[in-house]
Amino acid sequence: MKNETIINAKKGFTLNLKEFWLYRELLYFLAWRDLKVRYKQTVLGALWAVIQPFVTMFIFSIFFGRVAGIGSGDIPYPIFVYTGLLFWTYFSSSLGGISSCLLGSQNLIQKVYFPRLILPFSTTIVYLVDLFFASLVFVALMVYYHFIPTLIGILLIIPCLFITFLSFTGLGLILAAINVKYRDVRYALPFFLQTLIFVTPVIYATSILGKYQWLFYFNPMSGVIETMRAGLLGTGAINWWLLGASAVFGIIIFFLGIIYFRKTEKYFADLI
Repeated sequence: MKNETIINAKKGFTLNLKEFWLYRELLYFLAWRDLKVRYKQTVLGALWAVIQPFVTMFIFSIFFGRVAGIGSGDIPYPIFVYTGLLFWTYFSSSLGGISSCLLGSQNLIQKVYFPRLILPFSTTIVYLVDLFFASLVFVALMVYYHFIPTLIGILLIIPCLFITFLSFTGLGLILAAINVKYRDVRYALPFFLQTLIFVTPVIYATSILGKYQWLFYFNPMSGVIETMRAGLLGTGAINWWLLGASAVFGIIIFFLGIIYFRKTEKYFADLI
């Protein structure tokens, strides 16, 4: 008689860190695989992680900084907009990667059991590497423009990165689960991100909306970008209420993403 082992999908909000630890080598392997595939047969390799935000900064500086005349106070517009692009690119790239991570590993999902959350979490490691290389340009810009970050600004880098991580992971988990059944996500997401960048203070400061600045409280990335500008560039006092709102919404989105992913993961192997 053939023995069968049935492993039921987890429900609700649970990361099961013990299971993650048992499968840590798979997490590292998948992250390394994605890194190699990402830059395979490319001439510039990881430099693309630098080129994309740098070229975007250059274009935005011309059209929005000079032509449109969007103000950045006493801060040179290139480093002003690059600060926003640095975190925005990390958010948008990671969100796109997580949303398609299940489809990219369909054979693995159908044949082998492992915690499905390993896939989106391994994807985040890849884009963290991209963020590191893009950050080198930011450091170079700070040296060029003679900026010295405040201590509180340096200390807030990790919390801001964590809020960004919570936001794109939570939203990415929801989109990844939906994408398994409805492939429209791959077409809708780029349009969504192109729109979202203009309602996020990437190319402008939150003060541009005047009395309607409260609208930014519903966008987790607003607090992250504004806090980093205030702490690293000295654009003004840190808006702790805005940062707190970003943290709250980031946590909520993350919880919802985990719950929805857990609820639907039992169907992945059949639908993918």
